[in-house]
Amino acid sequence: MIVRQFISWIRHAPAGERAEATRALARAWLISDLTPDDRAAAEGALLMMLDDVSPLVRQAMAQVFSRSVRAPAAIVRALAADQPSVALPVLELSPLLLDADLVDLVATGDDAVQCAVARRVRLPAAVCAAIAEVGSAAAALELIENPHAELAPFSWDRIVERHGHLAAIRESMLVLEDLPAATRLALVAKLSDTLQQFVVARGWLSVDRAARATAEALDRSTVTVAARSRGDDMRALMRHLRVTGQLTAGLILRALLSGNLELFEHALAELSDLPQARVGALLHARGASLNALLSRAGLPQATYPAFRAALEALHEIGFVDSEGGAARLRRLMVERVLTRCETSEDAAAPLLILLRRFATESAREDASAFCDDMLAEHFVARLERMAA
Repeated sequence: MIVRQFISWIRHAPAGERAEATRALARAWLISDLTPDDRAAAEGALLMMLDDVSPLVRQAMAQVFSRSVRAPAAIVRALAADQPSVALPVLELSPLLLDADLVDLVATGDDAVQCAVARRVRLPAAVCAAIAEVGSAAAALELIENPHAELAPFSWDRIVERHGHLAAIRESMLVLEDLPAATRLALVAKLSDTLQQFVVARGWLSVDRAARATAEALDRSTVTVAARSRGDDMRALMRHLRVTGQLTAGLILRALLSGNLELFEHALAELSDLPQARVGALLHARGASLNALLSRAGLPQATYPAFRAALEALHEIGFVDSEGGAARLRRLMVERVLTRCETSEDAAAPLLILLRRFATESAREDASAFCDDMLAEHFVARLERMAA
């Protein structure tokens, strides 16, 4: 009886009153003990209100039904496909929307719809993949900042590919501790490319010098990222470097001269298609075994003297025991290898040029670290004098 009176009255009521009455009827559906006849009549009335000309009415239904598992599924789906002002609470909160529904809504919806889906508390990998593939930059940012999103590695990579040139995307991703190393490096490459284009456009550097500076910076970043990587993450990083053509002799030599034997072994294992344990055994044997391994990895023969000298220096000087140490060139190692290659008849000119650049870089890093230590000591001494 009450529902019949509602249907009769609603035809002539103002929009605001219709919205409040619809809100009350929706709440009654959820919490009242309606008879089967009244429940069927109430559902019919609510379905009728989906065609109301005022969005206020549909917003009222969306607000009531958005969090409930007992809401009428047909009405929830209709509200989810409504205009954004109506649909957003349902898109963001409703537990009744299936993964397939959400994927379809992401594919057909606008920026606001995609962002609402990306904010959902439970967001499975399939929906995340849809947002990564077709979502706007704003939706991708919501996805990155959603701790409940189940992002697969390929979804991270797709976000980088589509939106990695945007500073907000890069900053949000780079602060994530569990970001895959390959994805982190792809972000760094995007940033390097952006900076290279900027300095060339400004006329600050020539194209060739900017490209070389960018490549060197990317190699330094690669060693830094690899110093924090282990196991499957490291292997995925090596595959990424190989596919993108970044796993070069120069990068591998830089890793070894930084004392990062683990990166060196993983790189050779990736390039030679040998198990890492087998690579480690061949490196331990050195001599002809090392040459055979470097040859199988496809590294230029002209670099063999440098790799041999670097391994000898590494065993003499010792291994690094920290991530920071494995990310910087070790000056003593670089100088020993450079001296050995300068007196060798086998060392080619490009190799010597590379080693001299490494020597300059390591000297500057040591000088910078020395100055930082001096300033820190001065600051501590000053604090001690003030406290005395």
